[in-house]
Amino acid sequence: MKKTAKKIIDFKKQGKKITALTAYDYSTAKYFDKAGVDIILVGDSLAQVALGYGSTTQVSTDEMLVFTKAVARGVESALVAADMPFMSYHISIEEGIKNAGRFIQNGAQAVKIEGASPYIIQLVSRLTQNGIPVMGHLGFTPQYINTIGGHFVSGKDTRATLEILQMAQALEKAGAFSVVLEMVPAESSKFITERLNIPTIGIGGGRYCDGQILVSDDILGKYDNFCPKFARQYSSLKDIIYNVARAYCNDVEKGNFPSISESFTLDNEEARKLENYTQN
Repeated sequence: MKKTAKKIIDFKKQGKKITALTAYDYSTAKYFDKAGVDIILVGDSLAQVALGYGSTTQVSTDEMLVFTKAVARGVESALVAADMPFMSYHISIEEGIKNAGRFIQNGAQAVKIEGASPYIIQLVSRLTQNGIPVMGHLGFTPQYINTIGGHFVSGKDTRATLEILQMAQALEKAGAFSVVLEMVPAESSKFITERLNIPTIGIGGGRYCDGQILVSDDILGKYDNFCPKFARQYSSLKDIIYNVARAYCNDVEKGNFPSISESFTLDNEEARKLENYTQN
């Protein structure tokens, strides 16, 4: 059964922990979906892990849409959400709605938007009124890295925690179906989570959030340029990929690949004819 924004809210009411991962291609999304992941996010983290950019601010809407279409094709059950990239929703409400609609038309069921300024709250309200589910994102917001000045923990004291709570409540009132809490102390996340009717999804937000999300390349051990404190590495695909590629190169260089069983061959009569022809 296809998961929806309403179903994700129901999970909080039922006390079910929500699982979420990023994905950027058809096959990875397909396997995550089969594994039972609830939300598959086409994250703008693909700017770094898939495209090699220096930050998430460099990826464009058109690039994000290519990956969104690929992921959506691989998913049958999970809710597919897509990050709206930097400057795709900041210029005007109308442009934000138009760009969000493009993600829905290309296979996403929801979009994720960072921040909770009065403008963002108005945008979230308009989007949900127009049938586009929205996932909020508070705490550390990567798209604001140039004004924040670094990767800093948010909600480190009571005042800051209350500010995040107020923003989360504003997002909830505007119609958001969930909110990501990134790099927020566990106690602060717990305080916020207990006061919302919509689920919180933590990424460096501690165990008390209603769900968790991580960048897939981090848990797979595929991207090693940087690994955040809160990411648990379940495998080391970078080593597997390197070793497989090196073994392949060795086999080709030594003439061990392809073998007879990995090749197409003529029948004996045609092989003899060809051999005799070339000898003449």
